[in-house]
Amino acid sequence: MTGFSTNSNATGLRTQGHRIAKRMARAGVSSRRESEQMVRAGRVEVNGTRITDPAHRVSTRDRITLDGQAIGVEPPARLWLYHKPVGLVCSHRDEKGRSTLFDSLPAHMPRVVSVGRLDLNSEGLLLLTNNGALKRQLELPANGWVRQYRVRFYGRASDACFAPLRRGMMVEGQPFQPMAVSLEQQSGANGWVHLALREGKNREIRRALKAIGLVANRLIRIAYGPFQLGALASGDLKEVPHRVVRDQLGLAPSHRQGAKEGAKGKLGKGARVSASKKTQGR
Repeated sequence: MTGFSTNSNATGLRTQGHRIAKRMARAGVSSRRESEQMVRAGRVEVNGTRITDPAHRVSTRDRITLDGQAIGVEPPARLWLYHKPVGLVCSHRDEKGRSTLFDSLPAHMPRVVSVGRLDLNSEGLLLLTNNGALKRQLELPANGWVRQYRVRFYGRASDACFAPLRRGMMVEGQPFQPMAVSLEQQSGANGWVHLALREGKNREIRRALKAIGLVANRLIRIAYGPFQLGALASGDLKEVPHRVVRDQLGLAPSHRQGAKEGAKGKLGKGARVSASKKTQGR
């Protein structure tokens, strides 16, 4: 229906040597920026030698310690589906003090990052991963992952109204690529539309609808590439089986083995993520 294929042309993930801060972030120690600060502060040693340059490169054979404690190797690549409720931001920290989705994750979850974002008032499928390379692979425009949404809008529209979105359009001087659009229903002053796009510009759907005289008042992401929201309830998450991650993303053999080993500790299907009534409100 969308007019797009959900297949990706992504290649296997690379596992070569990286900058020390990147290696620390991938090992789940902290974010890359925080890791850089730790290195500059002289808290990190490589093979017994203190380093202060965050660009220092290391291999998997190097022994890295932070404050004297050994840092493990990069964990197996893992992926979770999360049904983001309205009212949560997708940052690890928010300068305005708002609740973040990471505040609500179970305590036994490893450190994860989101694949792309959904804005404060949007809901639906968000992918979470513990692997920075996997995150970049899923976000890279060249890999062509299709995002699908159901959007409720205020205003009266016919199918012909969405022709500019299908052709591609300029919005506030910024080019928007063609979207696949299907008008689902119009009831009174509100309607529902299904949209699919390959990009992820800031508030792209809301801005595109506004440009044709409609106001998006509810936005739900229902799919990201081959991964579907399905019946996952608001605030819930489940881990994607390692076999599916491997097959869909073409992981290199070393990641395939690591994923198999890491599967023992995965969350059960539908593990609940707590979220307050305030954050779940529509």
